[in-house]
Amino acid sequence: MKNALAAWKLARLAAHLASGLWTMRFVFPALEPAQKEQRIQAWALAALGLLTIELKVTGPLPDSGPVLRAANHVSWLDILVLQAVCPSRFVAKAEVRHWPLMGRLAINAGTLFISRESPRDALRVVHQMAEHLKAGEALTIFPEGTTSNGLQVLPFHANLFQAAVSADAPVQPAALQFVDRASGQISLAPAYIDDDTLLQSMWRTVRHPGLRAEVRLGPAQPPLGRDRRALARDTRGAVEDLRELPTGS
Repeated sequence: MKNALAAWKLARLAAHLASGLWTMRFVFPALEPAQKEQRIQAWALAALGLLTIELKVTGPLPDSGPVLRAANHVSWLDILVLQAVCPSRFVAKAEVRHWPLMGRLAINAGTLFISRESPRDALRVVHQMAEHLKAGEALTIFPEGTTSNGLQVLPFHANLFQAAVSADAPVQPAALQFVDRASGQISLAPAYIDDDTLLQSMWRTVRHPGLRAEVRLGPAQPPLGRDRRALARDTRGAVEDLRELPTGS
C-alpha cells in the first residue's frame, strides 16, 4: 500500500512537471515578468502539495530584486521549495540540465548553468549574474557547490559572490531543512548525496509519510565594501545562525 501511494505521488508529480513545461513554452511568452513569477510560485506550491510536503517560512521576504539569495543545499527539492517561497532565477550545476523533465523546466525558467570544474565558465556565469542583478532581478545560488545531508552547512565557495560585489547588490541568507512532521527531527529522506541517484532520492521522499520543508530567511545585506571571500564567509555564518534558531522562530 505504501509503495502504491508513493508511485501515485511520483506519477502525479511527473504530470505536474509536464504541465509546467507546457505552460512555460506556450503561455509564458505572452506574460509580464510579475505574472510569470506568480505562475511559478503557484506551480511550485502545487508541486509540494502533490508530494504532501508542508511549507513553513520565517523571516523577511525581500522585494523581487535586485537580490542574491544564498542557501544551503540539501535536495533536488530545494529549487521547488525556494520557488514556492520567493521565485527567482537560479544558478545550477550543468548536470541539472539533463535531469528528466526538471532539467527542461530549469532551461525554460532561465536558469544559469555552470560547469563547476571550469574556472573560465565560472567567470562567464558571474558576468551574467552581475548583469541580471544590475537589471533588478533576484538570483538564487547554492554556494556549497554540492548537496549535504542537511545536518551541517558545508564551506561556501566565494566565486559567485563576486556578482553581488560587482553589481553592489544585497545578499540574503536562506537556511533550508526538511523535517519529519511527527517527530520534529531533521529527515534525511530527501537528501541527494554520495552515491544516491535522483530516482532513489525521489523515491525515499514520496515514501515518507509526512515531511515539512522549513525555510528561514535572514535580512538582505549590501556588500558594504566586503570582497567576495568576506561576503561568502559572513553569509555562511548567517545561514548557520538561522539553522540554529529554535523551532517556531
